[in-house]
This record gives sequence, C-alpha cells and structure tokens, in this order.
Amino acid sequence: MRYFQKMKGVTQSPPGVSLKEIGWSWAGAFLGILPVAYINYILFAGTDLVMIIGSFGASAVLVYGAIRSPLAQPRNLIGGHVLSAIIGVAAYKVFPDQLWLAAPIAVATAIAVMHATKTLHPPGGATALIAVIGSPQIHSLGYLYALVPVGVGALIMLVVALLINNIPNHRRYPEFWF
Repeated sequence: MRYFQKMKGVTQSPPGVSLKEIGWSWAGAFLGILPVAYINYILFAGTDLVMIIGSFGASAVLVYGAIRSPLAQPRNLIGGHVLSAIIGVAAYKVFPDQLWLAAPIAVATAIAVMHATKTLHPPGGATALIAVIGSPQIHSLGYLYALVPVGVGALIMLVVALLINNIPNHRRYPEFWF
C-alpha cells in the first residue's frame, strides 16, 4: 500500500506563466529551430545529409521554455546530445540486426553516461534512440551523426538561446556553463 501512496504526489501544480514569457518562449523556439530546419530543407535538399532530428523539438522546450532548468544549460544541451549520439551509433553498430536490443541499450546507457558526466538532457535519450531506429540516411552517417546533425544543430540552438533569452530584462541564460 505504501508503494501506491507515493504515486499521489506531494505538491501542487506549478503556477502558469505570463503571456510575455509564453511569447519569448515561442520566439526562441521559432528562431532556434528555423536555421536548423532551413539548413535541412533548403541547403541540404537533394543530398544525403540531414540537419534536423526530432529530439531538437524537445530541446527547444527546455532551452527556450524552461531556461532556468539545470537540464537546459549549455553543458547539458551540447554534452547530452553529443554523448548520447555517440552511444546510439555504437549500440546500432554492435546490434544492427537486433534493434529491439540496441534501442534500450542506447537509451539506458545514454542516461547513465549523462548522469555520470553531469550532462543530463532528456532529449539526449531521443537522440540515442534516433541513432538506432533512424532512417538509412541516419545510419549511413555513422559517428558523423554526433557532429552533424547533432553537435552542429545543438550549437545553433545554443547560440540562438544565448541571443534571444537575454533580450528581455526578466530572462537570463545560462544559469551556468560547466
């Protein structure tokens, strides 16, 4: 019975955010994803290169919408994505014909490594998973996947976060670098 009691929660839902905060989060997310998507759909069109991955959407929530969270800081954004990408590619290379095994190994190992390196960034779990279950286009990148799209894309989003999140007086980013 005590086990189930823990599932009730202990605090109330956090308060809502102002329309001004919602607007800045929207602007940051739009301007952060825009250059990554532009590079992917305009500059890389017709090539085997890819620039945008699904986990960047989750990163946008953190680095533009939850900017004070420890999970949204530069170390976490860059380190979490890049380390997870390397782990995901390695899991796929070791178990290319057993995706049912490579997928949980990639995600679980990425979480453990992010914890150990103080780079926990929840979208990193998706980045590792994408390396395993992604398209042949993703698989053909091999370890380059950790640099492009992952590293470069996360870096672009970081630069935009630094620029946009510090425009209004009531916002400050980052809370810490290392």
